[in-house]
Amino acid sequence: MPTLQEFASQIRRDIVRMVHGCQSGHPGGSLGCADFVTALYFRVMNHKTAFQMDGVGEDLFFLSNGHLSPLWYSALARSGYFPIEELATFRKLNSRLQGHPATHEHLPGIRMASGSLGQGLSNAIGSALAKKLNKDEHLVYSLHGDGELQEGQIWEGVMFAAHHKVDNLIATVDWNGQQIDGPTDKVMNLGNIREKFSAFGWATLEMNGNDMDDVLKMLGEAKALAGKGKPIAIMMHTIMGKGVDFMEHDHNWHGVAPNDEQLQKALAQLPSPLKDY
Repeated sequence: MPTLQEFASQIRRDIVRMVHGCQSGHPGGSLGCADFVTALYFRVMNHKTAFQMDGVGEDLFFLSNGHLSPLWYSALARSGYFPIEELATFRKLNSRLQGHPATHEHLPGIRMASGSLGQGLSNAIGSALAKKLNKDEHLVYSLHGDGELQEGQIWEGVMFAAHHKVDNLIATVDWNGQQIDGPTDKVMNLGNIREKFSAFGWATLEMNGNDMDDVLKMLGEAKALAGKGKPIAIMMHTIMGKGVDFMEHDHNWHGVAPNDEQLQKALAQLPSPLKDY
């Protein structure tokens, strides 16, 4: 059985191959968050690959920063939601694997269209409240970009979740300090994100999102905080482009596809015992 680190490396291989294959997509943030999403889907979440839209009796995940779709599609395929071979259709005509996740394609694992930034937290809160009404004790997880926090709707959701004690929600912020136009502190400085969530009444944690052991530890601590009256937020420090040295720390790889030579350089840095699609 491959280790979580090996699964994460394979998912990174899938990401660069998918984006290269259509010469379109967003490799930077996808690579940075690969360890976190791998941990969720292969260890932490209680989820069902026999997909049902209502998600009753299982943990749910919402990808608010929908441009990280190649990461999510790879995790879904590798964990059994749909055939791995379908990854080859990413962003191509008539594919279910749209550039941003969409529900009208009926792709298993997708419960909301995402890509219009700022909306995912509201959706996750609604699902968490539905679980409470249904007396379903499973958790709702969401992932957000730090640049996405420049959207006002996020802070309405943050305020609402604390007021209504949505304590079955674990929201994670990818705090990599980069967005499409450059460093977040140059585009619109976010200040100390953890202090902001704490001031709004959330329980907060911080972790190294590119250290699998730390990811597992802090997700465990987040789960232990559930049910105690406060929504939970994890500030996750990652490196944009993690695993591919020429992409790391560079906002220019937010939404650029590698060429043939760059693809081969990237794959040489991403070993895996698993098979490529």
